Amino acid sequence: MSTPPLPELPEAPASPEVIEIERALTRITYLSTRARQHDRLMALADVPLDRAAVALLRQVADSESLRPGELANRLGVEASHVTRTVQQLEKSGYVTRVPDPQDRRAQRIELTEPGRQAIARVREAGARGMQLALSDWTPDELRQLATLFHRMVDDFLAHAVDEDTEQQPAGTV
Repeated sequence: MSTPPLPELPEAPASPEVIEIERALTRITYLSTRARQHDRLMALADVPLDRAAVALLRQVADSESLRPGELANRLGVEASHVTRTVQQLEKSGYVTRVPDPQDRRAQRIELTEPGRQAIARVREAGARGMQLALSDWTPDELRQLATLFHRMVDDFLAHAVDEDTEQQPAGTV
């Protein structure tokens, strides 16, 4: 299987504002994905899961039940990673496999009640930490940041879909 070609970047250099946004996103990504930060969050939430398991739980919680392949695509990982993580979460009682109503041969992954409670605790612990970090911001500043973040994510997703469409071989859907 060959690697798809990388999308072409614009010829013009990025604006100073975009460069600063990229730097800030890189910093926040680094800070939020550090192992110590994850371990602290899991301790606060009383949820003993690794980062991959939490990412998978978040994806399932944010949508209805998903096929393992859909989960792999959304997480940007190989299907085998999802299979291992789902097995771990099943043993812990956080997810279960259910038949796909459109194709009884296929399975979907959905949260159990303990899974819903676990992800709610993880989100609550994360929100408390964020509330503490942003405690000096006004409600208007927080609303503005939330609006801009959602807009940015939507634009990133729209751009990613365009790239995916451009990279498909001719004659495929």
